[in-house]
Amino acid sequence: MTLQDSLRTNAQDVEHMLDRLLVAGDGPEARVVEAMRYGTLNGGKRIRPFLVVHGAALFNATPTGALRTAAAIEMVHSYSLIHDDLPAMDDDDLRRGRPTTHIRYDEATAILAGDALQALAFEVLARPETHSDPGVRAELVVALAAASGAEGMVGGQMIDLWAEEHDLDIATITRLQRMKTGALIRFSCEAGALLGKAPEAARQSLTAYAHDLGLAFQIADDLLDETGDEAAMGKRAHKDADKGKATFVSLLGVERAREQASLLADQAAAHLDSFGDKAAPLRDLARYVVERRS
Repeated sequence: MTLQDSLRTNAQDVEHMLDRLLVAGDGPEARVVEAMRYGTLNGGKRIRPFLVVHGAALFNATPTGALRTAAAIEMVHSYSLIHDDLPAMDDDDLRRGRPTTHIRYDEATAILAGDALQALAFEVLARPETHSDPGVRAELVVALAAASGAEGMVGGQMIDLWAEEHDLDIATITRLQRMKTGALIRFSCEAGALLGKAPEAARQSLTAYAHDLGLAFQIADDLLDETGDEAAMGKRAHKDADKGKATFVSLLGVERAREQASLLADQAAAHLDSFGDKAAPLRDLARYVVERRS
């Protein structure tokens, strides 16, 4: 199976799990669930869930637990995108080629949909269907909370907003992206090890992989924003340049940024040597994230 086939199959499996977990009722509150579904069941490559599922496979964790955890991380990721698109944040009206959630519904509903997705993600992780060991479920909840909050994704978004009024050096941009983008990628890589009760050395290898993969992913995103095609990406390009924000590309230049992303992808893959052929999908993904066009 090629990486593209594997990504497609995994995305379909995760979509089915999300569809089962995001059930709309009949009352007036059903509107928020409709918005949650709209903001989540909207395609995409599902890279974070791919990391969860294939990381879990390294340690023979149950497929159901892996898919539930993958769905939970995708809920948190989707909530962050719904909120990120709001006028108070990036003020975007297009996401994956469709109107953003606050455009399709309204701002208040979009805020509530994001809030509810975040809450549901932790409920999914905490339920016995995710893992029979309550200690593992608690570890998953704590790890996702840390990755999502002020020391992770939310903190990175705060720095990103602050960056609109300040000049950032490369060290600050790297810290910003390790928090805003990298923290959820790190959780996605570590989650499989948690589900499989992996030894510490194996967890450290996946953490190192996640560190380099996350930075490579963000540099590739910056390159797409600078040089990508809006129609292919399904969202507005040149957002950072329009706001005068420093990025890896603005500080390093296009060619040097490409070289750095490629180097990081190679480093990420090398961290998986101890897993042998079982880690081939994760190695292939490292190269894919820096060569993608959307």
